[in-house]
Amino acid sequence: MKRLIALDMLRGYALVCIMLDHMPASPLRKYTLANFSVFDAAELFVLLSGFLVGLVWLGVEQKQGRRAAQWRFARRAFEVWRALVVGGIIMALLSAGLLEMGLKHTAIWNQYAAWVIENPLGYLGVLATMWLQPNLLDVLAVYVVLIASAPLLVPILLRFPFSFGVASLVLWWFAPILNPLIPNHNRGGLLFNPFGWQMLFFSGVAMGLFRQQFMPVLMRHARLITITAAGMFLFGATIIIASKIGEPALPLRNALKLVYGKIEKWPLDGTRYLAIIAASWLVAVPLARLMERLAASRIGVGLQQIGRGGLWSFVACVLLSVLADAFQVNPPDQDVPRKLAVDLWAMLTLWWLAAVWLAWGAPRQKSRTPPHPARRA
Repeated sequence: MKRLIALDMLRGYALVCIMLDHMPASPLRKYTLANFSVFDAAELFVLLSGFLVGLVWLGVEQKQGRRAAQWRFARRAFEVWRALVVGGIIMALLSAGLLEMGLKHTAIWNQYAAWVIENPLGYLGVLATMWLQPNLLDVLAVYVVLIASAPLLVPILLRFPFSFGVASLVLWWFAPILNPLIPNHNRGGLLFNPFGWQMLFFSGVAMGLFRQQFMPVLMRHARLITITAAGMFLFGATIIIASKIGEPALPLRNALKLVYGKIEKWPLDGTRYLAIIAASWLVAVPLARLMERLAASRIGVGLQQIGRGGLWSFVACVLLSVLADAFQVNPPDQDVPRKLAVDLWAMLTLWWLAAVWLAWGAPRQKSRTPPHPARRA
């Protein structure tokens, strides 16, 4: 399968935004995706992950069969779960070390540091069962659920795409009722509601699976779709920008609220969903050449490497969020240039870690992966 360099670049950009968004004192935090659109890097990460699942599933099934594809994503679900557990332990230990050195930080809840020291086995247990999802890593919890469901649900999506879409929409509608039924430490289910976020994830999967079939049909109406998508994206952007303007934009904000009602991230609000879907069309069609050129630039290549780092890059961006936050708030009242230097250090370190992984970790991981029995046969 030919790599889509723009896809890798966007995944890397999503991880950089996730890192900066969780650094409260970061100067560059004011310029991430969430400041200009009604959706943020979490939606971008989940949609791109779903799209990649669809692409990989299609390639593996065509070459090695369905069982090989199902096995691949069952194994991937375990890898994501392992990253959640290991990352949660390292993050808590890092937090404990920073606090021991007198370096306060606000990127994560400091109670994790106490728990991992006072009751390490108990902390490991609540991570392993996902009864607790530490902030910054909580999106991995819903990703575990979604990836684990792929071996069962993707074959159904392939056979009954329209019925699957209707069922996904119904499940999304009842997501706020279903999520509290999941046993969890806050009695409200997972922070990222899997019954809601599944619609975005499997929308991405469907894009990867069926793009060869539906893109020729959509391209016949490309102008109309582009105008509609641009309108939806600008509508969401106006909501966010107006909220940041404050009191002068209050009449506009009230008028917009009559259209969208209430926006909630955690169950995946419909406005956010439509905005990210609209943005995906704009990136894939009218802005496709621009995305390719950006991906081929020096910064684009660096973002590609971060995106290709996968779970390694995700866990690294989380740990760097905690570390950089501690550097920016200690000592207090730092000037902007010093905080900006920490931002640049964090981004360069994330890129360096991803490059190291691609050069040394990823090849070794592939060489150690045993072939599936179906592939040996």
